[in-house]
Amino acid sequence: MMSLRIVARNAVKFRNGITTVGKKWNYRAPSSVTPVLTSRLYHSIIRESEKVKGTPENHEFKAETRMLLDIVAKSLYSENEVFVRELISNASDAIEKFRYISSTNPDGVTGLDRKLEIHIETNKQNRTLIIQDTGVGMTKDEMIDALGTIARSGSKNFLKQLEDSQQGAAANIIGQFGVGFYSAFMCATKVDVYSRGSHPDDIGYMWTSDGTGSFEIQECEDVAVGTKIVIHLKAECREYAEEDRIRDVIKKYSNFVGSPIYLNGNQMNLVQPLWLMDPKEVTDEQHTEFFRYIGNSFDMPRYKLHFKTDVPLSLRTVLYFPEGKPGLFEMSRDSDTGIALYTRKILIQSKTDLMLPKWLRFIKGVVDSEDIPLNLSRELLQNSNLIRRLRNVLTSRVLKFLYDKSVKDPESYEKFYKDYGLFLKEGIVTTQEQPQKEEIAKLLRFETNKTEDGNRIGLEEYIKQLKEDQKEIYYLAAPSRALALNSPYFESLQKRDYPVLFCYEPYDELVLMQLISYKGKSLVSVEKEMRRETANEEVDKFFEQHATDSLSQRDTDDLVRFLKTELGNKVANVKYTSKLDHHPCIVTVEDMAAARHFIKTQSHQLTEDNRYALLQSHLEINPRHPIIKKLHKLTTTDEKLASLLAQQLFSNAMTVAGLVDDPRLLLTQMNELLTKVLEKF
Repeated sequence: MMSLRIVARNAVKFRNGITTVGKKWNYRAPSSVTPVLTSRLYHSIIRESEKVKGTPENHEFKAETRMLLDIVAKSLYSENEVFVRELISNASDAIEKFRYISSTNPDGVTGLDRKLEIHIETNKQNRTLIIQDTGVGMTKDEMIDALGTIARSGSKNFLKQLEDSQQGAAANIIGQFGVGFYSAFMCATKVDVYSRGSHPDDIGYMWTSDGTGSFEIQECEDVAVGTKIVIHLKAECREYAEEDRIRDVIKKYSNFVGSPIYLNGNQMNLVQPLWLMDPKEVTDEQHTEFFRYIGNSFDMPRYKLHFKTDVPLSLRTVLYFPEGKPGLFEMSRDSDTGIALYTRKILIQSKTDLMLPKWLRFIKGVVDSEDIPLNLSRELLQNSNLIRRLRNVLTSRVLKFLYDKSVKDPESYEKFYKDYGLFLKEGIVTTQEQPQKEEIAKLLRFETNKTEDGNRIGLEEYIKQLKEDQKEIYYLAAPSRALALNSPYFESLQKRDYPVLFCYEPYDELVLMQLISYKGKSLVSVEKEMRRETANEEVDKFFEQHATDSLSQRDTDDLVRFLKTELGNKVANVKYTSKLDHHPCIVTVEDMAAARHFIKTQSHQLTEDNRYALLQSHLEINPRHPIIKKLHKLTTTDEKLASLLAQQLFSNAMTVAGLVDDPRLLLTQMNELLTKVLEKF
């Protein structure tokens, strides 16, 4: 087989009589067979037709300009590929200026019918990169003024002239600082600029410099209206003379520039900047295509949030919530956010963590704002109050959007919460501002003792279920609903018929502990509620009411003293409680969630004595329970068995509380107790 490619820029006549103009022909055929041609449109305006005339004028850069040139070429930009972005941005600005001038003063410009385009050509053999536009072009004085003085931005001056006129035209101008052109010297040994202004009487000129101390300008014939930049690349930057490399840079930074960009005759920027379109006019199919493009995936967007604002900030935004479950890499806080930051359709950062907080890193999308403060290189965001405001606006819109989904489409939201609820919980833990914590908390979902198994509700609905005398929001951590309903810590609140949030995930109680309060009501764990002291009059009343089925207050006091002696430094205090019905005892600590987290993560580093000293646990006994009454009797009849039973009761209570790192360590103690009990058999 023979593979051939024919590029026909001018009319080419083949032996079979076919004549083509402006086409790129591709065919593959056996050498013995006449080729069958298939075409794709080829379009390029780049020609090597310019001819210099006369004597060049030599101009010296000012001393500060030479110093700034050195900074731009060596240290201003973090990646040298951005010089392509900067030159394309300049070309786009030149076209927008021409559009404005031709609409306001059509008699003062030439070539009104020409196509407004940007063309790029790579040449590996000559090690050159050419970028040409059909924009407004420059006169001799403008070339000296704009290219001879660094940080002198023609776009910036043009914007000033538009301040009191058409703001719509100003919105399309990208350039701000005037240093982008000089980024070419990061990769160039020499830069030639051919330009001709748009006025009918303007003639062409060539500007050339090696970016060191001076530049030359010379009259030039056969220069097209607009600007053509020829970059002679350094040997170490020869990659930018390759088509594939430039294609990647265009796709990364400049794919949404308003004017067509052609690379070696083929248009590159075919994807529309969807975020700038009217949200009502964008179809679901367009959203899916765009989501797959920016996410580099084949997934579907679960939700889409497309909006624009002008007050208090100018924002054009489209955000996507993925359909699929998050992967392990996305779960890590070290992973990048999926938000691309643009300014006037030019990419500034492909993945920025300044637009949305880290806990929303699963969201993909684009943010485009004219108000974003940039530094000189247009790469890095300045740290400012404006950025914080922008971040707050976006975060608030996301939270409101999700809350509306949870109300209007609870079934769909439940699926989203199952996949991405962990990120919302991370948001509560990491967010410092209480109002935002509570906004996120609206999106949390929990089962309660009042809901059916598997049915989760939000805090808004929970608040509506509160009893009139209930001042706080209660939550209980347990691995399952069955264990939660049978927890000794739940007994007291169950008797009062209070609703209680059930936390099945080990980190849920840490999240609610960090939330602190919601709508003026404190979040309190059921363990902490159990630890609260019982008033003396309630204690007296308890022993009066249970005189027949409970230890007396005197016997209970004796048992408390015995337990304090037997348990020693394992407990900070032993007392009796009237809040238990079906369990013999419980252990409480000041902050159970933090204590459980400590046991799981750090307790292995400490000795047992130090661990108990830090926990400061309280053992609370139920004087009515048969085991407690038997234990009191054993203290006078079989002190050894009483001692083993006391230790086992404490260990059981610690296990129920989740304060035992490895329950298997309790088997030896349990076997010892069983051996003692079975001695008489």
